Amino acid sequence: MLMLTKKLDRRTFLVGAGAAGACLACTRAFAQEDPFKAPDSGDTLTEQGQALHQSGSHDAPWGYEGAKGPENWGELDPTYSACSEGMQQSPIDLAGSVRAQLPAINTNYVSGPLRIINNGHTIQCNCPEGSTLSLEGKTYQLKQFHFHAPSEHQVNGIAFDMEIHFVHAAEDGSLAVLGLMVRQGGANKGLSSIVEGMPATVGEEVEVPGVNFWPASLLPRERTHYRYFGSLTTPPCSEIVTWLVLKTPVQASAAQIAAFKTAFTNNARPVQPRNRRFLLGTL
Repeated sequence: MLMLTKKLDRRTFLVGAGAAGACLACTRAFAQEDPFKAPDSGDTLTEQGQALHQSGSHDAPWGYEGAKGPENWGELDPTYSACSEGMQQSPIDLAGSVRAQLPAINTNYVSGPLRIINNGHTIQCNCPEGSTLSLEGKTYQLKQFHFHAPSEHQVNGIAFDMEIHFVHAAEDGSLAVLGLMVRQGGANKGLSSIVEGMPATVGEEVEVPGVNFWPASLLPRERTHYRYFGSLTTPPCSEIVTWLVLKTPVQASAAQIAAFKTAFTNNARPVQPRNRRFLLGTL
């Protein structure tokens, strides 16, 4: 069982960042000693926990409204303490990034069956083995992607209509999440089979018959992006994620967006303080 017990190598974040990297090295002294360590709960996150991310499989129920909403996550269970006490929480507002020459994001996604689950918090598509993301010499396996409406990350205080999170896990237990903004416009061919096949009620994973889905069909060609260190955006809010949020949004029709919002009226965690973190943006 793969465990998230190793610390991330923060030096890899500086590769290719030029002058911005030097600034980041200076600010590290002000950050907490180990910002990427899982919450000190006596437990570690398993590979299943990484892969599901949004599964809601943790013991204490949580949600997006009322007493179980984001402002109370940290008090719902001791293992959720990072949700209220963490200093590197996600999402954030992406305004004011430091321009840097960041290494390219290289994805090698393969086609496979379209398996979808409504897990009570989001619509999630589970991915077969073989799809990878390469970043600074490390390979991450694509585990799943899921949807938030409206977007969780914002730019200058403005949210997009939706955001898609592609969750990747490396052998050392580290996570890389690729964020993709969605705004209303023309119909999105890549989303059509997901919208048609997604379950309306919470339940078991379903496989859409006759669909061979390619996750890259959702991505834009332009891969300029923002990069920062952060957390899962749902309990337990563990600060173990390298975030890569693409600057170029994709479009989806009003009907496609409405289909997701019908399933989940609002499943976006509010933006969190950036604190002393550096936010880099591709030149």
